[in-house]
Amino acid sequence: MAKLSNASGRNPAGAGLDQTPTRPATIARPPQERPGSFWDMLALKIVFSAVCVVVGYHFRPFSISPEAGAAAGLLFAIAVIFFETRLQKISLRRLIGASAGSILGILGAYLTSLIFTHTTMPESTRSFFSLAVFLVMTYIGMVLGANKGDMLNLQAFGGVFGSERNTKHSFKVLDTSVIIDGRVGDIAEALFLDGTVIIPHFVLRELQLVADSADPLKRQRGRRGLEVLQRIQKMPHLDVQIADDDFPHIPDVDMKLIELARRYDAKVVTNDFNLNKVATLQGIEIMNVNLLANALKPVVLPGEIMRVSSCAKGRNTTRALRTSTMARWWLLTARAR
Repeated sequence: MAKLSNASGRNPAGAGLDQTPTRPATIARPPQERPGSFWDMLALKIVFSAVCVVVGYHFRPFSISPEAGAAAGLLFAIAVIFFETRLQKISLRRLIGASAGSILGILGAYLTSLIFTHTTMPESTRSFFSLAVFLVMTYIGMVLGANKGDMLNLQAFGGVFGSERNTKHSFKVLDTSVIIDGRVGDIAEALFLDGTVIIPHFVLRELQLVADSADPLKRQRGRRGLEVLQRIQKMPHLDVQIADDDFPHIPDVDMKLIELARRYDAKVVTNDFNLNKVATLQGIEIMNVNLLANALKPVVLPGEIMRVSSCAKGRNTTRALRTSTMARWWLLTARAR
């Protein structure tokens, strides 16, 4: 959303320009040396890399030359440091889910390898299948556990995991109508929408059908909805996820949204009046964009001066004069009160 500003830096009365707020001055704190700072972590990574290089140079894995072993040790250290850096950005819920999923995958692979021992296949083939099953099931368990880890409630463990913030009710499901409306992009950019934004796959399919419609007006609305989704996806404070959950036994899209919100314990962001009523009756929390727009309308108190401008030509002149007369009468009545 483009922000307009005056060239002189002043905002005259009645101007609706969005001024960029100035950041208040902050007092710089003196740097404190504490364990776990940037330089400590950098020194630890350098020591770890040096140890990997020395180990690769000394043991020479796969009977390679010492120089190639040292290079292999350095590459291994770089890969581990990169993996550790990526792990720091993962939430505790996803980390616990990935760990539990990988453990279950390893257990399933071990039980499967016990079945291979009772077969007559050669030892090399048996080892290959056992290793393949181990890698596949561990990977699948880790990925599925990480994806479903956000559904964990760590508060049920009584604060064992510290001050990890509970992300309950932080899921928002977007409706097709609110995506086509486009105002949800401005709301998200103004930081009034946070957490995880869930876009159902059936909503994307419906939006694509609207974008491919033969009607030029519907086609324009569908394309605008796709542009709004791309804009929301680029916002760094939002976690946009595409939900593949579908309910084939439910033909209505609104009822699918309600079932999806019930499954993820999420709120539905919409501007559809009927969906608002039906979801409220079923206990689903609703974030109505129209209610937010009505709440943000300016309130005019008795005694305040309001300037009404009307520009009309031809047939609309009489209607504009009537509107101006009604506005003056309303102002006089408010002033008399």
